[in-house]
Amino acid sequence: MNRLHLILKRPSALAGAILLLCILLLAVGGALLSPYSPYAQNLDNKLLPPSTAHFFGTDDFGRDLFTRIAVGARYSLSAGFVSVFVGLLGGLLLGVPSGYFRHADKAIMFFCDVILAFPGILLAMAISMIMGSGIYTPMIAVGISSVPVFARLIRAGFLAIRELPFVEAMKAAGASPIRIALVHILPNCLGTILVQATLRMGVAIITSSTLSFLGLGAQPPEPEWGAMLNAARAYFWQAPHLAVFPGLAITVTVIGINLLGDALRDQLDPLMRG
Repeated sequence: MNRLHLILKRPSALAGAILLLCILLLAVGGALLSPYSPYAQNLDNKLLPPSTAHFFGTDDFGRDLFTRIAVGARYSLSAGFVSVFVGLLGGLLLGVPSGYFRHADKAIMFFCDVILAFPGILLAMAISMIMGSGIYTPMIAVGISSVPVFARLIRAGFLAIRELPFVEAMKAAGASPIRIALVHILPNCLGTILVQATLRMGVAIITSSTLSFLGLGAQPPEPEWGAMLNAARAYFWQAPHLAVFPGLAITVTVIGINLLGDALRDQLDPLMRG
């Protein structure tokens, strides 16, 4: 708790926490408080500008844009969490044996280098095309493309710790390699892993939205932010609010995550603390 207090004392971290809290409140309570359905169409009210009746206006089918963005916040936040979970889980499965068992290092790192040779967005697109479009497709695709990033990070942490005296002492005491790796080395890497996971959430949200924008993720009428931006292209000059509010939602979310991630890095990384 003391460390959390120190993090939130930073103005940038506090700003990031406030932005994320607003998005969380929007995701949890926005749609519940709205009198409109995110799916029900009303063509008599299509393309209305922002007003007291419709805070963010309406889309080309007369659906309330505020309600749809609130529901879309759930998808985008889920995309961040699920993608990071998948990437971290795969990174642990590859990074721990690579960093601790020398005979497995070359083969695992060769596999990671091959995956990293492809740009992340292109790899995610390829995985999405194989899996087929759907609301969960971008989450899994982005998670898989993040596995080598986490694997190399965890490997680097293990390489820096596995030769330290306390590890040698555990070996001499007869501790099993699995116990040493998971109980004694991995916890010492958690700070770096947490920072990377936080920063990757922003990347995951942007990439997932990009895949949906390209038609490889959520499909209409699902109110996913990237898909909403894609639908707004045809009405950009006629109804710019269709693009402004989903784009602003993505921007605010990612800025909030990055501000918190930077503060975590500065607090948990001894080199950054000087």
